[in-house]
Amino acid sequence: MRYILIGAMAALLASCGGGRDRDRGPVVMRYASGPLNDACMASPRKQRGPAVCGCIQAVANTHLTRSEQRRAVGFFTDPHSAQEVRQSDRARDKDFWERYYDYGTQVDALCKGTL
Repeated sequence: MRYILIGAMAALLASCGGGRDRDRGPVVMRYASGPLNDACMASPRKQRGPAVCGCIQAVANTHLTRSEQRRAVGFFTDPHSAQEVRQSDRARDKDFWERYYDYGTQVDALCKGTL
């Protein structure tokens, strides 16, 4: 299960990028700065870069609180912690995971195309 989550996070990182055209929705601000951008840029992934990481951060700015963003940063360095949160029985973790999952869905939808 851990490898599935790591793969999902890698796919999420690899799939994000630029904005969208007028037929598909709003353009995402690129090159946003913040904790997820910093963690993304520090990651060893080949696909990282200002456009990719900035898009991840821009979507986070609209979907996650700053506290949730700091919590999600840990998933870059310890993917197993994401699995623990996902499987947790605590209401706080379940609420966070739902918002984080929605965030990931939006990253996938809004950030394609900058790789």
